[in-house]
Amino acid sequence: MILSFKPFSRYIIYLLLLDTMVIVAGFLLVTLTKIGLLYSDIALLTICFSIITLISLFIFFRGRKKEPDSQTMHLLVSVSLRLPLELVLALVWFFIAKKTTTASLLLFFILYLAFSCFSILFMLNTLKHKSLLNQSD
Repeated sequence: MILSFKPFSRYIIYLLLLDTMVIVAGFLLVTLTKIGLLYSDIALLTICFSIITLISLFIFFRGRKKEPDSQTMHLLVSVSLRLPLELVLALVWFFIAKKTTTASLLLFFILYLAFSCFSILFMLNTLKHKSLLNQSD
């Protein structure tokens, strides 16, 4: 089955714009303030959250071409897969890399909120145009 990447590629472009905005804002924050963050931490965490969001959106858009029952399952898998992936990221970030300063904690949760809102809003926007329910019922 061939997957149409036109709507998916549009969201990839939006995700790249969000990444660019976050990285530029992080660069300005690090250079203009005396906050205890490294630019490499901001970039690495942004890339990790982007990959998780990309995986979630790929599963969601793959399910859009299926029958309505399968679409619902793909949506649920897409949203619920984010949690274990982000928990693993949090485990690695806080316990293995030992990034437990207040600035690192705030950075992690702000990026978590930004990328979660991004993916959920785009999924809801897509569902507004195509319902998961069968219209013939």
